[in-house]
Amino acid sequence: MKADIHPKYHPEAKIICACKNEITVGSTVPETHVELCSSCHPFYTGKQKLIDSARRVEKFEE
Repeated sequence: MKADIHPKYHPEAKIICACKNEITVGSTVPETHVELCSSCHPFYTGKQKLIDSARRVEKFEE
């Protein structure tokens, strides 16, 4: 096996959602930002919610 070819592993990497929820996981990236998580996704919450991060609905309605 070659030495020093694997990326550094961060056992307490954070995944930060747009709803400000933080999840701690193990990853090779120390911090990741996501738009949806299990705390705000309509499938898990049971609430319908329209998420339009690129303003596509407003552009379509114009």
